[in-house]
Amino acid sequence: MKTGKDIQKILSHLRRADQDFGLLTHGDKIAVGLSGGKDSLLLLRALAAYQKFDHTNFELVAITVDCTGGQADFSKIQEFCSSLGIKLIIEPSEIFKIVFDIKKEKNPCSLCSKLRRGMLYSAAAREGCNKVALGHHGDDLIETFLLSFLYEGRLSTFSPSSYLDRTDITIIRPLIYASEKEIKSFIRELPVLENPCPVNHHTQREFMKNLIKKLDTEIPGARKRMLDALTCADRYNLLPRRKGELV
Repeated sequence: MKTGKDIQKILSHLRRADQDFGLLTHGDKIAVGLSGGKDSLLLLRALAAYQKFDHTNFELVAITVDCTGGQADFSKIQEFCSSLGIKLIIEPSEIFKIVFDIKKEKNPCSLCSKLRRGMLYSAAAREGCNKVALGHHGDDLIETFLLSFLYEGRLSTFSPSSYLDRTDITIIRPLIYASEKEIKSFIRELPVLENPCPVNHHTQREFMKNLIKKLDTEIPGARKRMLDALTCADRYNLLPRRKGELV
């Protein structure tokens, strides 16, 4: 595992997000949604490191939703969590069977995500967690904005912190300032599981990912400016509401 100076950049992003958006508070019990991908694995590693020197006293637990009906091997993920001294909970499910075999969804990502989140939040509540940490990073923020803008005609993306009143759980995204490129530099040091999703690399999000790369190549600095615009309210300059329109 990369340590010391290598992890400091990620920790600096985490600290900045915590300071800007108030993500962590004393006494939190945080469930980290651990998919087995690089983002969630590095998030768990970074939060475990942050525990050691930050003044905030919080507890961590890792929760993995098994979408494959027991076909996936999570032994390396278990070893990883054990090395960090963090409890891993694996929630069995038949999500892939429901989405692809029963529902036969043509655009499966939305339903799959909804089902996984529901199971994750329920498990977190059962474990007495008041927060769930997700591994979304800055590139995910931009991709989500462009997906909403270009496919739905809305100016919308996810928030660094969101309270769910139905479950009394707050969703936090501590890696909001980190880039996918920075996270990828750790990929050889993490027990990343192969993505079992049948439509992996063939989604609208993958198209947006490639579009952002192209924009950043042709317009140097475009990615950073988009991230800055989305995370700094002072940069919003949208049209005012029409006269008589409700706020």
